[in-house]
Parts: sequence; structure tokens; C-alpha cells
Amino acid sequence: MAIEKILVVDDDLIIRKSLEDMLRKKRFSVVSAPSLSDAERYLAKDRFDLVFTDIRLPDGDGTTLLERVSQASDPPLVVMITAHGTIESAVSCMKAGAFDYVIKPFSPSEIEMTVKKAGSFDHMRRVNQHLSREAGAGPGSELVGNSPAMRQLKELIKKVARTDVTVLIQGENGTGKEMVASELFRNSSRGNAPFIKVNCAAITENLMESEFFGHEKGAFTGANERREGRFELAHQGTILLDEISEISTNLQAKLLRVLQEREFERVGGNKTLQVDVRVAATTNRNLLQSVHRKEFREDLYYRLNVFPLHVPPLRERKEDIALLANEFLKRAERRHGMQLGGLSDAAVEEMLRYPWPGNVRELQNCIERAVILIDEGKKIEPSDLGLVPSAPRGSMVAISAPDLQVEGIVELPKYDTLVPMVPAPSAPASNGGSLALEDLERHHILNVLRQTNGNRTQAANLLKISIRTLRNKLNEYKAAGLIEGEDDEEAEAS
Repeated sequence: MAIEKILVVDDDLIIRKSLEDMLRKKRFSVVSAPSLSDAERYLAKDRFDLVFTDIRLPDGDGTTLLERVSQASDPPLVVMITAHGTIESAVSCMKAGAFDYVIKPFSPSEIEMTVKKAGSFDHMRRVNQHLSREAGAGPGSELVGNSPAMRQLKELIKKVARTDVTVLIQGENGTGKEMVASELFRNSSRGNAPFIKVNCAAITENLMESEFFGHEKGAFTGANERREGRFELAHQGTILLDEISEISTNLQAKLLRVLQEREFERVGGNKTLQVDVRVAATTNRNLLQSVHRKEFREDLYYRLNVFPLHVPPLRERKEDIALLANEFLKRAERRHGMQLGGLSDAAVEEMLRYPWPGNVRELQNCIERAVILIDEGKKIEPSDLGLVPSAPRGSMVAISAPDLQVEGIVELPKYDTLVPMVPAPSAPASNGGSLALEDLERHHILNVLRQTNGNRTQAANLLKISIRTLRNKLNEYKAAGLIEGEDDEEAEAS
């Protein structure tokens, strides 16, 4: 599906027009040139996906054009055509970088087959380029865990994998939602096709549409050439929309069309492209609550939530903690070229007591840090884990800020109900120092929420920040263990 613009180079008018007609009937954009110099002029002005060129031209050789084209940063595929076909000339052209070689006279079916092969090859080439750029984003290992919750999740993945329905994967940050999507892909009938990932939270809003659907040359400032979007790259494979709740309402409408019709246009283009993709999406939000707050389209939610999968937090599957820790230890040892003595019983007990607000990702980082810090051959002890025991709700804890030369007593904010009840910001310490700026910010935000009885819209207006920024701040405090309760389950006053 990537072949759109084709250049035909042949000095024989009848052959040139015949080939043009064949290709235009298949709805390709075709430009023709009778000579090498004309072909080079067209190639300098525009980008082509495929070039048909005669070997013998009045002002040069088609192989010369092939060599020059091959030096481009994003070269088109080249098919050599000749009336004097020999095995030697065919081999010579292929060695020079030609995609294919056809002999005159050729039939429409032969040309159609050649273009189809070129389209499939070009698509896979671009997918490989995209995956190569994303290499190192993380290992695609299978899900680890034998707890009842994980066994049930694996069973559901196997059942839904053999279908093509859209899957919505929900869970807290760090639970491994992307790994669930990878497992879904590996177990599907599309396992040998492209698996394209889009991190919706990491792409700015004004670039998101181009990332999804691609753009034409000149569509906006900086669009110097046509670019395929992620949906186009995922054709016949699977696309993962990671953190789907972060996309704007404007783009939600366009995404809904792709899910319904499996078609779209590139930014700045008017040609409708059709794709065959399996869609998986992840979110750490309660999307249904986002729908009620008018932050997420209801029709898009039901299009995505065809088959929901919930990834349990680590605190709900403590049976998997030791198993995961040992697996992460093996990986870290291989990565850093070290051999440790394993985990001590005390370290395992310490990990079982810890609530893991950052879930599996926090556990992996904890083991990685311990491997780096301790000497080779030694066992990992509780002190090597660097875990900060969680304080009971409303308890008093000491916080030390050596850089600010301050040590004070602060009451941790807590959620006794759906409305956050927090103390006023602590006064500066008696030694003349002050709390860290981030602590003052947190206390101020939570106090404004208390004053508005938990109404985040009113609180955001008073703070002069967006509701999304406020929500992200609350989730950061929760992930760091500075507040308790499910942020997404907070009720807003009407």
C-alpha cells in the first residue's frame, strides 16, 4: 500500500504510454520521461516510490540512473526494463541495486504483480526502519508470574489473541501493560506482521495526528517529504496506542473513524487510505470516569473497550514478587556482566512487606540498583534494596533535606474518604531553613483541594492550572507514596 507515485523512463513512446495507462488504471500517480536528463529533473523535484526505467536511453544508460537513485537518503525502488534480456544483464542490474527486472513485451498482469511485490517490500522496509529506531525501548520477554491473578490474565490473553477484536488494557503505572500487549501480539495470528507502538503521552498534541496518520510533503512547516504514519506502518499487523487517555478530543474523533471504518487521510492529503490493523490500547486512568467528566468521548470508549483486560498491581499478587525479583536479578547480572549470590531471605521478606506503589517497574529498578551497588559474589540484603518503609495513614514522619539544611516533622496527607483531607503547609523549620519547593507545592495543591471539597475543576481554576496537570500531580504524589487512595476514584462535587 506504500506505492503511490511512479516514474516511467523509456524513449519508446508506445511502450512509455502503454505502461502509463496500465498504472493509471490501477490509480497510481504516474509521471513519464523519455530520457535520462528528464528523469533526473523529475527526481530532483519530487519523491517517487517506484521507478521503471529502460536500460538503453538516448542520453545514457538506465544503470546510471539506478546508481544515482541508490545514493538518495530515501531511494525509490527501481525496476529495469529492456528488450534485450540476458541472464548476465539481469544479474548485473540486481547487483547494482535494482528491485526487479522485466523484459519487453510485458503484460498488464506482469506489471501488476511487479508493483504489488514492490509495495509489500517497501512496506516491510519502512516498518523495519521504524523498529530499528525504536530498538532498545525494552525487552519483549513474556509475562512472569504464577499468582491466580496472573494465571487468569494469561488465560484471557490466549483466548482473545486468536481474534482480531480491539483490546483495552487497564492498570496502574508500572504494572506491565505494554508487556501484556506484546504477549497479545505474540500469541495472535498476526505474530509475524508488524507490531507498532505509539506512546500517546510522549508526543505533543500538534504532532500526534501526523504520528498516527502520516503527512504529505508541504502539509506544514518542516514537512519536507511525505511520511507514513504509525497506522500505515502497522498494516496487516497490530498497533498499540499506549496511554490512550492522553489524546485530545479533536484527535479522538479522527481515531474513532479509523476504528470504525479502518480508513484515514494523511495530514495535508486527500487520498483515503485503508488499513487492516488490530488495535490494542492501554491506560492507567478509569476511562469510564473520564467519559463522565467529558474528558473522553463515550463512543470512542465503547469502540476501544470491546475486550477489557485488567493488569493487577503488584501488591495484589505478592506470590509473584520473589519470582519477578529473581528474574530481574538474572537479567541485570547478564546486562552488567556480574555474578551475585542471589537474594537473602531477609531481603525477600522485606520485599514482601513493601507495598510497591510503582509496581513491577519499581521492583525492577530496585533490583537493578542493588546489582550496581553491591560487590560481586555477595547476596542482596534488605539494606541494599533502598526501600523506604511506608508510614501508616496520618502518621508523623521525619523528612530530611540536607541540601536545604532543614529537618522537620510533617504530617502525611491522607484520603479518609473520596475527598482529600490534608493539613495546612508546615511552617519553616526553627533552624531558619524551609521545606523543599516540591513539598510546598504538594501541600498547597492538596490544601486547595480540601478547600474546594475535592472539586478538581474548581481547584484547577484557583491554582490556574489545567485539570490534566492537577490529575498528573495527584498521581505523582500517589506513586511516590505521599498520599493514599485511588486518585481516579475521587468524586468531584457537582
